[in-house]
Amino acid sequence: MLRTVNRVLVGLAGLLLLCVGGAVLAAGLDLGVPSWWPWHGPDAVLLSEARRGRGEWRWAVVVAVLAALVLLALVWLLAQLRQRRLSEVLVDTGDGEGAVLRGRALEGAVESEAETLDGVARARVRLTGRRTAPTARVFLLLEPHASPADTLRELTSGTLDRARTSARLADLPAEARLRAVKQAPRRVN
Repeated sequence: MLRTVNRVLVGLAGLLLLCVGGAVLAAGLDLGVPSWWPWHGPDAVLLSEARRGRGEWRWAVVVAVLAALVLLALVWLLAQLRQRRLSEVLVDTGDGEGAVLRGRALEGAVESEAETLDGVARARVRLTGRRTAPTARVFLLLEPHASPADTLRELTSGTLDRARTSARLADLPAEARLRAVKQAPRRVN
């Protein structure tokens, strides 16, 4: 979801900058621009003395829109920082030293084991949180014949429990999202 939002926002920002840049370039090169365009030609100013005196409310609207855009950009930036994928997990070896397990390796192991569960077509796992206390986000695509309750029970008591035990974690909280495979409608006679 976040990847889609990122692509849409970057695409819209790029399109807006391209349009504004093209319009400014056209005005700067003294090409034909509409009559409502704020400046014409390379020597024109954006706001003349006469236009600055009237319409004070317009600047308040411009400042409010820019402030809203800055606020939205900050929220977007915070969303990027919050959804980071965990790069490594600290494993307690019992000797006081500890070991480091790559987060992608643990994700891959859980994914491959989850895909062997009955009724699971595809699995995706993402580890988030801290390296001493990871959290798993599991996305399962279920076959039409799968029972969501049974699949979830096998996932929590089997796959995630083995991952927690093998990484020697005290706890491995998980969020599972289940979705069914879309299948074509069958014709009934």
